Amino acid sequence: MSGPELFSRPRRFGRGAALTLVFASVLATGVATGSWSAEDSKSGERLAGSATGGGHEDVRDAAAEAMADGKSPTQAAEEAVSRSGDRWGAVYSQGEYKEFEQELDGQYTGVGLWARRTADGRIEVSKVGSGSPAAHAGVRPGDRLRTVDGRPVTGRPVTEVVSLLRGEHAGTAVRLGLSRGTRAWTETLRRANLATESVTVSRLPGGTVLIKVAAFTKGSGDRVRSAVRDAPRGDGVLLDLRGNSGGLVTEAVTAASAFFDGGLVATYDVRGRQRALHAERGGDTSRPVVALVDSGTMSAAELLTGALQDRGRAVVVGSKTFGKGSVQMPSRLPDGSVAELTVGHYRTPTGRGVDGRGITPDLEAEEGARQRAETVLSGLGDPS
Repeated sequence: MSGPELFSRPRRFGRGAALTLVFASVLATGVATGSWSAEDSKSGERLAGSATGGGHEDVRDAAAEAMADGKSPTQAAEEAVSRSGDRWGAVYSQGEYKEFEQELDGQYTGVGLWARRTADGRIEVSKVGSGSPAAHAGVRPGDRLRTVDGRPVTGRPVTEVVSLLRGEHAGTAVRLGLSRGTRAWTETLRRANLATESVTVSRLPGGTVLIKVAAFTKGSGDRVRSAVRDAPRGDGVLLDLRGNSGGLVTEAVTAASAFFDGGLVATYDVRGRQRALHAERGGDTSRPVVALVDSGTMSAAELLTGALQDRGRAVVVGSKTFGKGSVQMPSRLPDGSVAELTVGHYRTPTGRGVDGRGITPDLEAEEGARQRAETVLSGLGDPS
């Protein structure tokens, strides 16, 4: 997810990976398909892990044994996950898990900075949220973030910088060391409860509706459906999923319902049990659609892309997607932290596996991908 203090391209996997990448497409799937108990799912997408099975039991046993011996249960769990060989397995603290749940709701506590790591290891501000503490302080895109509370951030993984910027409570202070050109200064900001805007809609010249989905947070699927429903007849849709690292699968399926009149969106297995996800009826099946993807398109976003491609509903333009098509299930550990292990895999409507493979666009383009996508869309014809 490319968003405020949340990043989709971790430098390494495991515990250092961004939460949206590792958890993407897990939690809501469990609720939607009954993988979780009623008690766990009664609050919507918030779960209290009910995973069972050898892998999870091994990790929980290791954590419990370490706790009884006065050792770190989290460290023991991490070692057990590492031994399991699970590419996506990870262990998260209570705080990290809580932050992720807030992200799925489109909420977070922070200062409103988007950032990226440059080739030389510097951390640079890429965007500033409107009305955020960072915006009020005059922070601009392109500013260099040098320190957070006195700690140098150059060379650190972006996910570590995220944890320094974020906070559990609004009103707490964070001191940023910044530079712009030859000027260097320190700014103390107060964290605030902020909302992410995961779906943005704009109209391009020539009658194209651009729908950019940064992440599948709560309510994003309905916003996509509304954007398609409200678009003037005859306008094509450019669905931009670049940099979308996933989120709630139920929201991706709702978004798919904007373009299908029911039917299969994806299948998946959980410990050998086959399940299916279907679109709702009543979507727009005739409007021209181009889906724009890249190597940052992951998980639930790949699920949507695969459905649009397999069912001939959209032309996919861009570069090969990331290849995150596995199902993880979370489990609470004795100290309150959360471990998750892979329990299954997604497949597109025609049965293609995504995990480790990604989705190859119909038209591959990296430089000028959006322009190519607009050209393709203009040539798809008037649906009327």
